[in-house]
Formats: sequence, structure tokens, C-alpha cells
Amino acid sequence: MSDVKDITIIGAGPTGLFAAFYAGMRGASHRLIDNLDQVGGQLTALYPEKYIFDVAGFPKILSKDLVKGMAEQGLQWKAPVHLGEKVIALRTAQDNGKPLFTVVTDKDEYPGRTVLIAGGIGAFTPRKLPLKDADQWLGKGLYDRVLNPQEFARKRVLIVGGGDSAFDWAVNLQGIAQSILMIHRRDGFRAHQATVDQVHALCAAGKMELRTFWEVKAIQGGARIERVTMFNNKTKEEETVPMDSVIPQLGFLSSLGAIAEWGLEIEKGDIKVSQTMETNLPGIFAAGDITTYPGKLKLIATGVAEACIAVNHAVHFINPSATVEPGHSSNMALFGQKED
Repeated sequence: MSDVKDITIIGAGPTGLFAAFYAGMRGASHRLIDNLDQVGGQLTALYPEKYIFDVAGFPKILSKDLVKGMAEQGLQWKAPVHLGEKVIALRTAQDNGKPLFTVVTDKDEYPGRTVLIAGGIGAFTPRKLPLKDADQWLGKGLYDRVLNPQEFARKRVLIVGGGDSAFDWAVNLQGIAQSILMIHRRDGFRAHQATVDQVHALCAAGKMELRTFWEVKAIQGGARIERVTMFNNKTKEEETVPMDSVIPQLGFLSSLGAIAEWGLEIEKGDIKVSQTMETNLPGIFAAGDITTYPGKLKLIATGVAEACIAVNHAVHFINPSATVEPGHSSNMALFGQKED
């Protein structure tokens, strides 16, 4: 068993990394635990080469570059990082009259004064194409995520979906793929309007094609994908098109896993928190996409702000005499500045 830390942070994505930075800034000992084998969460695991446009200070930045910077910032205090460990249980006890939370993983046990859950959307797996033989094409032209855009160089690419990731890859694979056809089962999209407008402009310029009410019926080929049969769910028309690669971007199936059994108040798969980011269990906080409250907005920018709130209140929970408002980093001796 490891030593007792002030804060055990579950999740090493952007929110968890910034929570680690802020914990160090508040002088709180901490650790990070993640079931992935590298930091960065979804950004690293699913789209490291995708541009992000809504992070403060960067007109645009590649996911992997944002993670690199956030890891450098968040891990500067040399806190232990436990990767590739799945959380399987939580034990609570009293230690000298104060709560002690022991997070149990499949490899070790980690006691702490508080817990901060920053697990993004939880344990996630990409949704699959609704074809019984879809899995047989993985590695043969079917991709459930894009890790290296150059794999699609001079390829005929079919993108399936109508959310942010589908539209982002339709834009980001321009100039790489030989051709891009994007299909969606309806004419409503769940993507930022600016990216939707970009795709419509690319279609108008003849650089790609977007079809609504179309779905994949079958994939054909030999050693690799060669053709895809699609159907229109309104007209029932079918068409078979030559294709090298298929990229389904249909969202994710996510799960809180063992965390769902802790007695937390959960709403539609998200953890309910107060304005201090505390859950219904005193001493357990949550931040980022895994949380819900009235007016919640699931953005990286929101997650890092929530991480600050959660850490400040965790510090106050451990030591009620500690101020909740730490002041500005520009005034802190910690960063070589003179304190007022």
C-alpha cells in the first residue's frame, strides 16, 4: 500500500492533469491513477492528431501537443502517476477522527484524505458499425479511431457519423486522402456549426461529398476493404462504391465501472456535483466531463476550471482553516514571484 496523499486524482486526461498542477500549487500532496497506459485521456487515445480550437491561448493546437504541455505543467511537482490501473473499489475508514479513502485498483491500494474523480466520460469504447461482420475488417481498412492521418494518404475514405469527430476528420484529412465521402443517417448534426459550414464549403468546392439519410449496409473486399454498399433509409436506394478505408465516428459507449457502485448520486451516467464540485459523499469531488449540474458545459475549458474549484475545496475539506481562495499564481513565491 502506498503512503497517504491529500488528494487521489482518478483520471489523467486534461482535467486530471490540471488538477495535479493546481494541487501542487496549493501545496497538497497528490497522485494520479488512470486505466489507460499514457496520460491525456481521449485526446491521446482517440485523436492525438486532431486540432482543438476552443482552448484558451491557442487559436488551434493538436491534441497531442496540448497533452504534452498539460503533462509538463501538471506533473512538475513529481507526483506519482499510476497508469494502466483499473479502479475496482473504494474503502472508507477513519484515521484519527478524519476520513480516509483508499482507492483500490487491480494492482495496488492508494489511501488519501480526499478523492477527485476526473475520469472524462469514464471507461470508453468506440461505438461499432451495426454490421455483424464489422470486426473482421479492423486492421484491413476499418478504423475505430484515427491515430495517424498519414495512414489515409491517397486513400478513398468513407466517414460515417454526424458529430464533431466525423466533421473534424472530414476537414483534417483534406489534402491527405484521395477522396472523402461522409454519410449520416439523418440530416441533423451534433457538431459545431463552424465545422459544419467548413464541410459544406468543401462540398461546394468539389473537394468531398456529404450525403444524409445514408447508412452502411455491407463491406466487401479480399485482404482489405475494396467496396462499401450503402443504402438510403428514406428512398431505400442502394449503391456500391469503391472504397479503401472506413472510419465510423459514432460516439462512445462509456461506463463509470466500479465507481458507479460507490453510492454516488448519478444522473444519466454522470456524477452529480454541487457548485464546489463535491459529490453527495463528503470528501469525494469530481470535475470534467464525468460531472453534471444545472448549466453544465462539457468542454476542456470548463473541466480545467472545475479542477481548480475541486482542488481548492478538497484542500479546505482536509484543513478547514485553509483558505478556499488561493490568490493569483502571478503573486506566488512558488513561481519565483514576490508575494504581496
